[in-house]
Amino acid sequence: MKIKSVRARVFQWKGKTVPPQGNFCSNAMDVLYAPQETMSTFRFHSWTVVEVETDDGIVGLGNVALAPQVAKLIIDEYLAPLVIGQDPWDYEYLNQRMYRATHAWGRKGIGMAAISAVDIAIWDVLGKSVGKPVFKLLGGRTKERIPCYYSKLYRTDLKAMQAEAQKFLDQGFRAFKMRFGYGPAHGQQGVVENLKSVEAVREVIGYDNDLMLECYMGWNVEYAKRILPKLEKFQPRWLEEPVIADDIDGYAELNRLTSIPISGGEHEFSLYGFKQLLDRKAVSVVQYDTNRVGGITMAHKINALCEAYSVPVIPHAGQMHNYHLTMSTLASPMSEYFPMFDVEVGNELFYYIFDGEPVAENGFLQLRDDVPGLGLKLKTEFLDQFEIVE
Repeated sequence: MKIKSVRARVFQWKGKTVPPQGNFCSNAMDVLYAPQETMSTFRFHSWTVVEVETDDGIVGLGNVALAPQVAKLIIDEYLAPLVIGQDPWDYEYLNQRMYRATHAWGRKGIGMAAISAVDIAIWDVLGKSVGKPVFKLLGGRTKERIPCYYSKLYRTDLKAMQAEAQKFLDQGFRAFKMRFGYGPAHGQQGVVENLKSVEAVREVIGYDNDLMLECYMGWNVEYAKRILPKLEKFQPRWLEEPVIADDIDGYAELNRLTSIPISGGEHEFSLYGFKQLLDRKAVSVVQYDTNRVGGITMAHKINALCEAYSVPVIPHAGQMHNYHLTMSTLASPMSEYFPMFDVEVGNELFYYIFDGEPVAENGFLQLRDDVPGLGLKLKTEFLDQFEIVE
């Protein structure tokens, strides 16, 4: 079996979107003067879909959400020639070939995301070629089912947040993640608003359920040190990405100073980067995304690394490329989960493009043993709401 072709297409959403809401999620732009709603720079309303086809007709699906148009160019120009004609079972060789050939410019960010898309598609091919789900190729089932947490509690009107939390509590979820809406630029009033939102959600879900808090890189060390002592009484399971990803010293300092576990890794891109985070004790929870860190080949290694450091892995964003890794390792106790929803930030597009994603029941996800590969196929239902760039 040889790889015959690599096809990358950008699916640009032209359908309905939810209009921006001020302060619905803090982010790295919040410390700067900005004439528009700051989260707009982190929205992505397109997605790159990669299809790797073999000479015996097997097609594997991969995907990348970061800078999709740029990712397509990288795949077409640089990565496809490196894997076409090769045996997909040499996945370690192919991953290293892509990583090392683009190392001068691609070892962080969109270069790694593009490699991830091709690697994920290769693993989908491998599963389909032997009639096994990907998690069976990675070590098999380590859980009867995957616990998951509800992750769409953006900062809105407090009553609306409470109603949303209650709705999914009633559906059986026992863990919830909410976003802060305010950071250093908002002063003491922003601190007060942040505390109000945590108190409001805790009022609904109580203290016998988990609550996670997300900053999305919207704070700095000084602000975090000011607010963390005030958050400890709410007993959060973790505080996510309090500072920008490059501030490893800041992560390490905060992780030492507070009883709240500090989490991160959504914006880290390599095995070596995660080793640095772990060596520095910068994070107590690792949150890579498989379609950013070099694909399944590299994420599998990161899982083993984290297991050796006794640091749990809870991948960013849910989605099937992450679920298979979570199912196959004891390092990963649970998954993030988003329901299908109107297109807002852009994560939602995954569910408009791909069919086969499991729906959570009573706060758990299940992967089937009898569905080969990743278990995904392209949806046709919403094709007329995309412009597809070949």
